[in-house]
Amino acid sequence: MALLQLDDVTVRFGARTALDGVDLEVAEHEIVCVLGPSGSGKSTLLRVVAGLRRADRGRVLLAGADQSGVPVHRRGVGLMFQDHQLFPQHDVGGNVGFGLRMRGTGRAERERRVADVLELVGLPGAGRRAVAALSGGEQQRVALARALAPQPRLLMLDEPLGQLDRGLRERLVVELRDLFGRLGTTVLAVTHDQGEAFALADRVVVMRDGRIAQAGAPLEVWQRPADEFVARFLGFDNVVAATVSGTAADTVWGKIPVPDGTPDGECRLLVRPAGVGLTEVSEGLRCTVEGRTFRGHHVALRLRPSGGPPLEAAAGLRDAPEEGAEVGVVFAAEDVVVLG
Repeated sequence: MALLQLDDVTVRFGARTALDGVDLEVAEHEIVCVLGPSGSGKSTLLRVVAGLRRADRGRVLLAGADQSGVPVHRRGVGLMFQDHQLFPQHDVGGNVGFGLRMRGTGRAERERRVADVLELVGLPGAGRRAVAALSGGEQQRVALARALAPQPRLLMLDEPLGQLDRGLRERLVVELRDLFGRLGTTVLAVTHDQGEAFALADRVVVMRDGRIAQAGAPLEVWQRPADEFVARFLGFDNVVAATVSGTAADTVWGKIPVPDGTPDGECRLLVRPAGVGLTEVSEGLRCTVEGRTFRGHHVALRLRPSGGPPLEAAAGLRDAPEEGAEVGVVFAAEDVVVLG
């Protein structure tokens, strides 16, 4: 049985539909990250599960129990917001123990639990520190500790690392995945950061206009976007119209090999940058290097072919041609995706 189940959940704000018949299940101990552009409905989904927003249609079930009419404080869920929402008048221990105090947990047990959870998030002995004296990363850890202290059956994160610098986000997301794995925490998180979602999640859900556009394991979604919207949202721009016949497709970039079993006919075709290989000018599609962008472990190249839209390719740091260079391009079938 799924710990969390959304059944045909619909939410409207006047004439605008924020969630449109959403069905979603989250298994116990699973980490699910919901991705999508602004206005796609991901934060509304979180608020409906938490009980902060009532659904106009459909049901939210936790461990099989319908949550209709169940108030927020009785759902047994933890919620961590992007802006932390820590209480400045309380020290770290007072913030972390707030939920326990509201539940009537005795002082000794509360202090023990606060100390344990601060140890878990990497802030041992920080209970007496003032919130104002904490760095952004430390405040993030305190907010997480506060959400974890009551031992919620479901932890929900709303843009959990959105206010932190990139380096700190990358370190914390690894720590979070390890922590949730050790605790067996069931997590539903929403974020606009693809790297964060793919590093943290067991399953990724991509939303568009209040509906689920695709759901699957991170590698599956990354390698095989379901449609052009998902492909472009993930940052893949090499999408063109194509006509498949046999083992190849006719496109504005010439013939492109397609994976075995691709049905004949018209379609939209994605060529992942890794599938755009550079060769001698005489051996492939002739292109000019229009731009180079350093991406840490590789260089992203913007190529202008003699006909058709530009192409994005990826090259090693030492092998990337200079801007203005003429190159040939060949395509690899394993990085070609036929989009729905």
